[in-house]
Amino acid sequence: MGKMYTTLTEIQRDLKSGTVTVKDLVNTYLANIKQYAHLNAYNEVFEEEAIAQATALDIRLQNSETTTGRLAGMVIAIKDNICYKGHEVTASSKILHGFKSIFSSTVVERLLAEDAIIIGRCNCDEFAMGGANENSNYGPVKNMADESRVPGGSSGGSAVAVQAGMCHAAIGTDTGGSIRQPASFCGVVGLKPTYGRVSRHGIIAYASSFDQPGPITRSVEDAALILEVIAGADDYDSTASRKPVEHYSTLKINTDQKRKIAYIKEVFDSEGLDAEVKETLLTAIEQLKADGHTVEPVSFEYLDYVVPTYYILTMAEASSNLARYDGVHYGYRSANATDLTSTYKRSRSEGFGTEVKRRIMLGTFVLSAGYYDAYYAKAQKVRRLIKERTDEILKQYDFILTPTAPEPAFKIGRTDIDPVVTYLEDIFTVQASLAGVPAISLPMENNSQNLPLGLQLVTKAFAEADLLNFATYFAGLRKS
Repeated sequence: MGKMYTTLTEIQRDLKSGTVTVKDLVNTYLANIKQYAHLNAYNEVFEEEAIAQATALDIRLQNSETTTGRLAGMVIAIKDNICYKGHEVTASSKILHGFKSIFSSTVVERLLAEDAIIIGRCNCDEFAMGGANENSNYGPVKNMADESRVPGGSSGGSAVAVQAGMCHAAIGTDTGGSIRQPASFCGVVGLKPTYGRVSRHGIIAYASSFDQPGPITRSVEDAALILEVIAGADDYDSTASRKPVEHYSTLKINTDQKRKIAYIKEVFDSEGLDAEVKETLLTAIEQLKADGHTVEPVSFEYLDYVVPTYYILTMAEASSNLARYDGVHYGYRSANATDLTSTYKRSRSEGFGTEVKRRIMLGTFVLSAGYYDAYYAKAQKVRRLIKERTDEILKQYDFILTPTAPEPAFKIGRTDIDPVVTYLEDIFTVQASLAGVPAISLPMENNSQNLPLGLQLVTKAFAEADLLNFATYFAGLRKS
């Protein structure tokens, strides 16, 4: 493994001094991709294209009269549910095998406009449905910290690519924790923006009222810069906010400003909370208090309802969104089909994996006549209560501090025994998703088995600048 840069600032300093070239960087990442191919982080690597882009960028960097973008020198990977014109995009599903996108997502266009180099597309849970990156047509991804364990999901490939130095940063998507949980399991930074802060145009939909693209990085500084580049209004996405994008990358840490931080007291009573995760949270609380901040317990009485509410709503949206994959328009079509009806049935039965079919069927059930009011309508009402209570807490406090996940990375194969156990991994991340507010997972020290642990900070909608500033301070405090 070559030099592991923590920030783009360090890379650009070395590029300027001539210590390294962009082509050198790309070749280092490509070498690491080959070395760690068994981790299965990538579904496809754009090797020749990345080298060609790096060579062209090096020429521009050497010419003092040409300007380069803010991400010049950043080699980035994208999750395999993000469209990139002329490149295959499958959402790690057989049903989209061989499908090439005819346009680029807004996120990709904005990255390329600032001279980022996209090195490949990363493995993920099929259609972003999963918390372990085991539900993939390309096979499971392995955690570099312990190859017998999962990397988290659904953006597991993206997190491992950053963790193992197979790229400098990656873009994932977060529906209920799919950026934050793998970031926690892999010891990197994962940011879920406010719903609507980043355009969903060109992102293959799982649950449209939840999905948000965001960065996975080795530093808060880079997460802030990437968000600044990809955020903002988009005519192709009516749900993208028109609020001005703040200068997130100009992080100003005010160590004299004392903040009010809440932690949810029910978290400590939560069944399945790992002892070392609990100890990490308690240590962080004491450190914050010692540095002069107010850290207080608050009651969040809906903690036991967040996971069922989230899954009822997302499965309902998934059943609607995935109706378009029918074996007729594009993607996989069963060779055994004999008429229109069998084309639908066989293509979907053969093309979708077990977990996706499970969620489509459950989603269709909760939307069906006779059950809509009992499940879907009730879940929408509970979502409103969860959002209102979260907003109420965030009016009184600057941040909510929780573990990102109740335990460290678990063994590969556990989800096959009981998928509900994996659903409960989302217990601390789905609150921010249901409320539509931003959250960031920050790496803490490893546990006694040398497995990464993460803590999560949540704040009010569109307060990413404050979140990123405090996250930078908090990360520094933990190291001091």
